[in-house]
Amino acid sequence: MILQALKEYYDRKVVDGSIARDGWIRGGLDFLLVLDLDGKLLNINDLRESNGRKKVPRLLNLPNIGKQALKHTNSGKDANLLWDNASFVFGLGDKGQLRLQSMISTIDNWFGEQSDPGIKAVHAFLTKGLKDRNHFNLALEHPEYGETFMEGSVKISFRVLETNYNVVFDSPVVVKTLVGVGNSSNTEKDGICLVTGEQNVPIEMTHSVIKGVWGAQSSGACIVSFNNDTFNSYGKTQCLNAPVSKTAASQYSKAVNFLLDSTSQRMQVGNTSVVFWSERRSSFESDFSFFFNEPEKDNPDSGTQKIRVLFESVKTGAYMEDNGEQRFYVLGLAPNAARIAIRLWKVGTISEFADNIRRHFEDLRIIKPDYEPEFYSIWKLLANVSSQDDIGNLPPKLAGDYIRAILEGFPYPTTVLQAVLGRIRCDVKDMKGKPKDRINSVRAAIIKSYLNRYQHFYDKKHKELTMALDINQPSVGYQLGRLFATLAKIQDEAQPGINATIRERFYGAACASPVTVFANLLKLMKHHLAKLPNKGRAITFDRLVGEIMSHLSDFPAHLDLHEQGRFAIGYYHQWQDFFPKSNAKGTSEKTLEAGAN
Repeated sequence: MILQALKEYYDRKVVDGSIARDGWIRGGLDFLLVLDLDGKLLNINDLRESNGRKKVPRLLNLPNIGKQALKHTNSGKDANLLWDNASFVFGLGDKGQLRLQSMISTIDNWFGEQSDPGIKAVHAFLTKGLKDRNHFNLALEHPEYGETFMEGSVKISFRVLETNYNVVFDSPVVVKTLVGVGNSSNTEKDGICLVTGEQNVPIEMTHSVIKGVWGAQSSGACIVSFNNDTFNSYGKTQCLNAPVSKTAASQYSKAVNFLLDSTSQRMQVGNTSVVFWSERRSSFESDFSFFFNEPEKDNPDSGTQKIRVLFESVKTGAYMEDNGEQRFYVLGLAPNAARIAIRLWKVGTISEFADNIRRHFEDLRIIKPDYEPEFYSIWKLLANVSSQDDIGNLPPKLAGDYIRAILEGFPYPTTVLQAVLGRIRCDVKDMKGKPKDRINSVRAAIIKSYLNRYQHFYDKKHKELTMALDINQPSVGYQLGRLFATLAKIQDEAQPGINATIRERFYGAACASPVTVFANLLKLMKHHLAKLPNKGRAITFDRLVGEIMSHLSDFPAHLDLHEQGRFAIGYYHQWQDFFPKSNAKGTSEKTLEAGAN
């Protein structure tokens, strides 16, 4: 299903010219060596384009006669057709002669007597250099480009004067020769393609490598690979164990490489590289990354605007002008030694995905300070559950499971709740030794969304958590969180600037085993109330504590994981209620102000 969907995407993109057709590959070219018809070097054309301070190769469709177009072996015998890196073109390095001979042999093997004048000129240039190294000196000793060529990594092809094409491989002879190259077989193994259903077609023995997956080998890795006898069965070798035609293998590889190279159709979530596409071109395909990525610094409202459109789309059941029944695909790839692991694969309609993503943002709604963004990106959410706020420290499967829950509309993984509660317990002080805001609005939103979605699917007996303070919430953990926040607030006003507050010293114990700390904290509260300069304030705080205690019969010995989450939300809600917005003051703070006056 995955390979079939990728091949369909290839078919769609090859029509609009975004992906190279069979026999070609999209790649970068740095230089053209300008030759005359006798193979003499006349000039050097620099094709590189400026990208900031760097120069990057120009993207062109290059002849692709094998997987070495993306990855060379160590043999030195796998040159590309009429283009390659400088070490092959000029025969550099320990295997220089072998590489240069491979360039010549490749031309001979593919064209023989059918060469046109341009191909013959390139053949002459390479052959003269093989016989006499000084033939390349004009390029290798060039005052501007010589040093770059000697490094051996820049990609080079040829232009021949007195021909009617700019690059030698644009020749009609080359184009005709490469037609159907994907179906050419260098083996006797034919079979049924599992992707297209075609019978008696050449089967690809080793699939092309995929480049751009974060954390995988820089030279590329394979999605389909059988490189050890342990993986084989029924006497079949290599990819005959999962037969895919040479054409289909080439096409799906081009599609996934195109997606991974895209800036608008891929995103990085933890160690998972996520790509996505729709059955046909759609607005949802263009905007999908805005729902998850951190907004751009230059335009921080860009993602918010897309999410607002998403909320409006619920009225029609589709996303903007898209057909809501159109299929949409999400693929998550992660490194796994020499292979690429499929961490996530979801197929659905645009309307299904749009509705589930909208519900995700609704679940995250919570009262928050004015300076916080209206919507939180998935990057920000996962960073707040990661050790040291580094999303790279996430457990390997957590990011993929979290995205899957969002796209399916199912409960979030328990590992998310465990991770965020762990961060809350551990985050006491920052790098400068100052107290940290353990339960910030992002973590509170994550916990609220997890608990409400879990309650919706599995636990109907608990009351749903609201956006802001709910003094009638029956949860013991929630009321204990309110109580702890109130005791912390009393201490802050009684002893401003104290080095170690009860938040820093007792939060973990109060959340996990309340019976061990709350009795002592209530005794300590009396001393703090006595120190308040405003006696009316002290009376109001005392009444607030009494109101919270009326919801509690005793202090439990332990709170389970979900009650610890409700403790955190109760604490957050009560704390936010002490610092309300000017136009929306909470119940507790209004009571406090009335008592103070």
